[in-house]
Amino acid sequence: MEKKILIDNGHGIKTPGKRSPKEDGWPEGGRLHEYRYCREIAREVVARLKAQGYDAELIVPEDADISLGERCARVNAWCDRLGTKNVVFVSIHNNAAGCGQWMNARGWEAWTSKGQTMGDKLADCLYDAAQKYLPKGTKIRTDLTDGDRDKEGNLAVVRGTKCAACLTENLFQDNREDVDYLLSPEGREAIITLHVEGIKAYIAKYGKK
Repeated sequence: MEKKILIDNGHGIKTPGKRSPKEDGWPEGGRLHEYRYCREIAREVVARLKAQGYDAELIVPEDADISLGERCARVNAWCDRLGTKNVVFVSIHNNAAGCGQWMNARGWEAWTSKGQTMGDKLADCLYDAAQKYLPKGTKIRTDLTDGDRDKEGNLAVVRGTKCAACLTENLFQDNREDVDYLLSPEGREAIITLHVEGIKAYIAKYGKK
């Protein structure tokens, strides 16, 4: 069976914070708003996957901040309908190191649930793509304690979904250099491409398993 690819975008229009720090000339309080940026990236990821013949769709088409429980329920409804092995879920976010101030942390990382799951294999394909498509020298943030690169935790959308699931943190919205890159044409293209190609690589390698 063809894989169902579900793409999630972080947070909603009324979520407090979740944006780059305030700067002169930006009345909304920062150049980058996570809800808007990640929706733009997620929509383009879905569009490109569909254009290449994949069955992809947004799990949160709304601008509102749909609850984590509802997001998981939407994913799991597809799992129940198609079988967990036939669903892939990726949630797209921007990272942050502080509370409204410019910080020094930088880089890209991916999170899965605890233990060895197909989410780890999905994350591995996304890590490969991040290393390929992000600029040379970009910090790729990893946790190698369990033998693979992804970070593991209790993030609700990867813990509460039944299928291969991964959450990406695409550079830091409170680092000036990362924000400059994220908002540049080449930055947007790299973030979109790494998701498209990472997901395609996962399906090519594990699509029949």
